[in-house]
Parts: sequence; structure tokens; C-alpha cells
Amino acid sequence: MSYIFMFLFFSVSEVLLEALFLSVDPYMRPFSRVRMKEGEVMIGTQVAKVIQSNNPTFPVGCHVVGRCGWRTHTVSDGTGLTCLLSDWPQDVSMSLALGAIGMPGLTALYGLEEVLGLQAGETLLVNAAAGAVGSIVGQIAKIKGCRVVGSSGSDGKVAFLKELGFDEAFNYKTVGSLEEVLKTASPDGYDCFFENVGGPFSSVAIPQMKEFGRIAVCGSISTYNDTNPQTGPYPHLTMIFKQLKMEGFMVSRWEHKNPESLMRLMAWKREGKLQCREQVTEGFENMPAAFMGMLQGENIGKAIVKV
Repeated sequence: MSYIFMFLFFSVSEVLLEALFLSVDPYMRPFSRVRMKEGEVMIGTQVAKVIQSNNPTFPVGCHVVGRCGWRTHTVSDGTGLTCLLSDWPQDVSMSLALGAIGMPGLTALYGLEEVLGLQAGETLLVNAAAGAVGSIVGQIAKIKGCRVVGSSGSDGKVAFLKELGFDEAFNYKTVGSLEEVLKTASPDGYDCFFENVGGPFSSVAIPQMKEFGRIAVCGSISTYNDTNPQTGPYPHLTMIFKQLKMEGFMVSRWEHKNPESLMRLMAWKREGKLQCREQVTEGFENMPAAFMGMLQGENIGKAIVKV
């Protein structure tokens, strides 16, 4: 039975979506382990085209972002769907709605502004800095007039960070001492730390914070595959003596700000202030390989699957 024929049986307000681009993101790993059961559709966001519609809000031919999971076609009543910006430029790939002009870009923006309160002239440390979120974090910080130090896991990624204008960038896998390279990159310490990695990196970085430093905890990718929880060292005394602020966050907290924030991100893109690197995998059947590759750090910028 074709999807078009199936739609004859759909109820009022429902739409039939056809996926164009799908996202693979680190958060899928812990969420799938904790909140999903075997046999359920893998979670995830996609850019899709409306190919049949009983919903006037989403007419045939419009493009939406939705949390439809890993599937090529979805029947939806419109809940959780968001139309792409009405004036989305023709020369900007719609896949960026899953990256710099989407959830990762919003995560970077809200982490810097709402959690860290980053101010011009401050020094920011960001790890996993060549990834979908980290690369946008560093660029926004530079737009705001800050000094940025980034860590990544390959020499190619370090070169990419320097292209983006990072003041200092290093390959954490090849440095002799993470503590020494952090001290050398910013001898006076760090005002803010955008944390994507967790684990041993965090244990070394936190003592490098300045007094009253702020830490935004966005991810902990170094721990996502652990079968046994990692243990210590513990940062409590450092946080007390330096009076540090550490706050975990999820981007959904500021969803009410998304329309204005997405327009800001798009404006920076159009002005040439925001570079949006993507690593595109062709073919829906290659979703698992793209996902595993992303978790192993193969991507530079946002990992996308093109259907």
C-alpha cells in the first residue's frame, strides 16, 4: 500500500511527512539507553516535507522540523512540528535547521547567554570544540568579543578551529599534559567553561577556572558508553574555594525564545560571521553508521544524514 493511498484513512488535522535530512546527535545515546525499549523507533529530529495534509497549518509542500525519529515517512497530527523560517534563504541548505540554525545552534546560544552570561573580554574554554555545538559556541563567543580556547580530538579538527578564529586550539589526544596546555593557553585561568565532554577532562579543567568562574554543563560524551560509572577525583573543594557556579541545562528550557534566536543565528550566517560545517552521510540505510561514527568523533561540525 503506498503512502499516498494510506493517507486516505488519516483523520482531520493529520499530515504525511517525507524526511529529507535526519540528525544524529550525542544525546541520543544516553536517552536511548535510559528511556527507550527494544523495538521502539529511534529518537531523533528531521527536516521533512509535507506531501499530504489535512492540516491547514502545514500545507502540502511546506518544510518542517520535527522529532519524528529514524524513519523516512511519518504521520503526524502536527504536535511538535515547527515550520522552517518563512524567509529561509534559497542558497542556505535546509539541513542547517538541524545544526547551526537549529537545536545545536540554540544550545550554543542559550548556554553562553542564559547559563554563562558570557561578557565581552572574558576567556572561554570549550571542549569537543569542532563538533556541532562546540564549533558554534566558539564562533558566537568571538562575535561577543571574547577570547576562546578550544579542545578537539584530531589535528584536522584543530586546523578547523583555527579557521573559525579560535585564539588557541589543541588536540587533547596528543598533548603531553592537559593541565599544562590549559595553563599555557590561558595563564590567568578561565572565566567560563562550556562543558561537552565530562570525565577526566572536566577534572583537569575545573581547577583552571578563575574565582567566581561559571561552567555550563551541556554534555558528557566521554561517559555515554560506560557500563560502570566513572569515579573521582571530586571537584567540591575547588568549587568552594573558587566559588564556582556549575549548571546543567537542556535547550528546551528556552523554547519560547526560539523564533527570535533562530533569526539571530541566520543573520550571523548571512553576514558571514558563522561558518556551518556539515558532515553529510548519504542514504537512510546508513543512519547507524553515521550515528556510531559521530560518537567516535569522526565528524567535523554537524553530522547529517541525507535521505
